[in-house]
Amino acid sequence: MKFNPDIIKSDRRTVSIEVRPDGKVTIHAPKRMTYREIEILIEEKTPWIENTIAKYNSVLDSEILPYTDEELKEMTEIAKRIIPPRVEYYAKLMDVSYGKITIRHPKTRWGSCTSKGNLSFNCLLTQVPAEILDSVVVHELSHRREMNHSERFYAQILKVMPDYRERDRWLKQNGIKLMARIRQSKNDKEEER
Repeated sequence: MKFNPDIIKSDRRTVSIEVRPDGKVTIHAPKRMTYREIEILIEEKTPWIENTIAKYNSVLDSEILPYTDEELKEMTEIAKRIIPPRVEYYAKLMDVSYGKITIRHPKTRWGSCTSKGNLSFNCLLTQVPAEILDSVVVHELSHRREMNHSERFYAQILKVMPDYRERDRWLKQNGIKLMARIRQSKNDKEEER
């Protein structure tokens, strides 16, 4: 095994494996799951994990120009104009509330939602098709009802966006290069709305 996964146990029902573009592997497991069961799962999933890490590495090894500070600033300003109206639209449609909206440029996440309903989005969403941006907005707003990634959480998304899985697949396949350019950037300052 060429990776050393972090194991996080919580009050979840399912187990998930997260492979980040920087090669970090995290196993999210239910508290009731034994470490031996997790070990067996890792052994079974090792080929998939190593393949995913190799895919990220091949993108990083190719010639990728980092975003300049000016490009990141420009994308952040555009995101501040286009993302809040999409959040407002889908929040009304889904009948959920939200708090503050922040635009940043993290190296591994497209969005996040806190337990207080504050939302954060990656400025790189300005570089994807509108329907993909909307899928991230709906994903984060769905956390206002389910602060997890359970079947109930995905059921919330699919009510609003039946083709969500297809959109999410597009983002996973095509977002790698965008994120790689962020990781290559020398300056990772955050800008808030």
